[in-house]
Amino acid sequence: MTTMTDPPKASFRLSMLVYDTRYRSLTFQALAAVALALSFLYLGSNLINNLRAAGLNISYSFLGAPAGYDINQTLIEYDSQSSNARAAVVGLINTLIVAFLACITATVFGVIAGVLRLSNNWLVSKLMALYVEIFRNIPVLIWIIIIFTIMTAVMPAPRAFRGDEPEASMLFDAIAFTNRGVYIPAPVWGPGSMMVVATFIASIIGIFAYRRYATNLLYATGRLLPTTWPTIALLIVPSVLMFFIMGQPIGLDTPALKGFNFQGGIKVGGPLIALWFALSIYTGAFIAENVRAGIQAVSKGQTEAAAALGLRPRRVMNLVVLPQALRVIIPPLISQYLNITKNSSLAIAVGYADITATLGGITLNQTGRAIECVLLLMLFYLTISLCISAFMNVYNNAIKLKER
Repeated sequence: MTTMTDPPKASFRLSMLVYDTRYRSLTFQALAAVALALSFLYLGSNLINNLRAAGLNISYSFLGAPAGYDINQTLIEYDSQSSNARAAVVGLINTLIVAFLACITATVFGVIAGVLRLSNNWLVSKLMALYVEIFRNIPVLIWIIIIFTIMTAVMPAPRAFRGDEPEASMLFDAIAFTNRGVYIPAPVWGPGSMMVVATFIASIIGIFAYRRYATNLLYATGRLLPTTWPTIALLIVPSVLMFFIMGQPIGLDTPALKGFNFQGGIKVGGPLIALWFALSIYTGAFIAENVRAGIQAVSKGQTEAAAALGLRPRRVMNLVVLPQALRVIIPPLISQYLNITKNSSLAIAVGYADITATLGGITLNQTGRAIECVLLLMLFYLTISLCISAFMNVYNNAIKLKER
C-alpha cells in the first residue's frame, strides 16, 4: 500500500520577498513607505535648520501670553487679559457652533427642497429649482455680506424699543430682534435642574428607540404603529412632569433694555446669524441636488409596489424611498458638511470671531508667529473634518445594503 503524505513546506527565505508573488507587493509597499517617511523627515529637518539659521525658531510659548483683544461672541469666560490659547479655544468653540447649526439647517433646507423639486405641482417644482440654481451659483461670501447688510439696515436699533410708544416691540415680551443681533431668554439653572435635563435626554433616546422599534415591526410584520403623537408625548410629558416634581428649578433670564442696549439673556450676534443663515441656504442648495439624485436612483417599481399596498404618498416617501435613497445621499452629504466647516472661515468678513479670525488673524498679526498659527489652524480643521467624516461613515455603514 502506498502512503500519501503532504509535501514538505518550504522554509522562508529573504529572496522570497522579491521573487515570491505572495510577498512582493508587501515588500514594495514597505519600501515606498520608508522612502516617503525619509523624505518627510528630510524636508522637516531642512525646514527647521533654515528657520533656525534665519532666527525663526518654532515656539508655542506665545500661547501663554495675554491676548490683548476682546471677542464679541463667547460661550466661556474671556477678557482681553486672557491668554492667546484661551482666545483660540473661544474661536474654536465659535467655529463648532456655526458649523453644527449650519449642518442641521442646511440638511433641513436641502431635504425639503430636494423632495419638493420632484413634486407633481409645477409651481412648487420650479420654485425649488429656482432656489437651487440661484443660491448654489453665487459665492457664499456674497450671501454672507448680503444677509449681514440686510440685517444691519432693516432691523431696528435698540433705542427703537425705548419710550411709551416704541417704534419696535419684543416678540412675546422676551425676544428682541435688533440690528446688533437677536436677544433671547437665557436659562437660569437651579437645584434639581440636572434631573430635568437628564430626563429630557432620556426622552430623546426613548424617541429614537421607539421609532426604531416601530420601523422594525413594520418591516417584519407589516403592522404600522403611530409615531407622531408618541414622539410628542415622549418629548414633552416626562420632562414637564420632572420639571414640576423638582419644583420648577429652571427659570428664564429675559433680556431688558437698560441704557443704550439690552442686558440679560443671550445675545445671538448679527455676524453669527448672517454666517449661519448664508451657509445654510447656500449648502442646502447642493444638498437638495444630492437628495433629488438619491430619490431618483430608487427604482420606480419600489414606489409603485408601495402604492399598490395602499400606502399613502407620505408613507411611501418616509418608509420606502428615503431609506433606500440615503445610501446614495450620505456619501456626497459628508462632503457638504466638510465644506460647511471650511467655509465657516469666511466669518472674518462680517467680524465673527471664529478660529481663523482669532488664531489665524489677530493672534498671528500681534505675535508674528505665522508658521505656528498656520500649523495649529491646519491641525484644528483637519481634526474637525476627520471627526465629521468618521461619524458620517459610521452612519453610512449602518444603512448600507447588507449582503447575504
